Amino acid sequence: MKMKIIGVLLFAGLIIVLAACGEKSQEDVVADLQEKAEKMDGYKAKAEMNMNTGKEQQTFQIDIWHKKEDMYRVGLSNKSDEKGNQIILKNEDGVFVLTPALNKSFKFQSEWPQNSSQPYLYQSLVQDIEKDKEAEFEITDAHYVFKTKTNYQSNNNLPYQEIYLDKKSLQPVQVKVLDKDKNALVEVSFSNFDSKASFQEDDFSMKKNMGGEEAKETTAVNEEEALTVFYPSYMAGAELTEKKEVSTKTGERVILTFEGEKNFTLVQEKANAQTTMANPKEADGEIVNLGFTVGAMSDNTMEWTHNGVDFMLASEELTKEELIEVAKSVQSKEVK
Repeated sequence: MKMKIIGVLLFAGLIIVLAACGEKSQEDVVADLQEKAEKMDGYKAKAEMNMNTGKEQQTFQIDIWHKKEDMYRVGLSNKSDEKGNQIILKNEDGVFVLTPALNKSFKFQSEWPQNSSQPYLYQSLVQDIEKDKEAEFEITDAHYVFKTKTNYQSNNNLPYQEIYLDKKSLQPVQVKVLDKDKNALVEVSFSNFDSKASFQEDDFSMKKNMGGEEAKETTAVNEEEALTVFYPSYMAGAELTEKKEVSTKTGERVILTFEGEKNFTLVQEKANAQTTMANPKEADGEIVNLGFTVGAMSDNTMEWTHNGVDFMLASEELTKEELIEVAKSVQSKEVK
């Protein structure tokens, strides 16, 4: 009996020792993340983002800068469309989407990035972890893994995400954004994260990020090249009823009209470099990643540039989600 009591005491002592030396709880890690995000003055990170939200996988190289409190610069480059490389910029003047090769810029009246999930921004990941009180938590040999809900206001097709954090540094390693069936449609893999980065005074200025005065010398796509006309593969129950060609001062414009369950119009023309960046085009809506480029969406329209072509999709009847789905599918082409 005495030996049995001693055994129980030893076992209880072992449990206490293991608990003292054990892993952190979910609450501990969340508290550590909050503290790290609050104390960090800024960071620079590099990542690769693979998107399987369209017909073909798209791969972006992402260069992320953040300076406390509210300065962001996210460079998105895609080898298949180098002239379409873009920068999402937030500074004291507002939120902008820049296409330096074409000297184009949109200005948004937006709460970006706080208004929706951003899988490549550390503050957004921490915010999503904090907000989801039902988040799942796992510990591996190298990572803390959080499975949380996302907040994509205009896209309910990506409701979940898995966030992998390095156990020692709490820095992001990988993020998987999942569809309703838990398939990973977006994967962001971080290759570098510098939490003690320094910045120059003009790093977040529009002029520097557009290439300074050199941007005014930018040329558009070759004027002699034929306009490549793109068609959507998803048409929300409509079909093409008219194709109209219009000559403008800057070149040729094609207007495609679709009619059916829900009507919409798709306008496209060769992208021409703007002559100045002093007056960026105002966009009342939000920034949307279409998988192959970043678009500007308002209540009834979506605008984007891809492969040297400017697109504008307009409809009084399509929902925001349908606008996005139609825009994402505009990759079928016919050279005229």
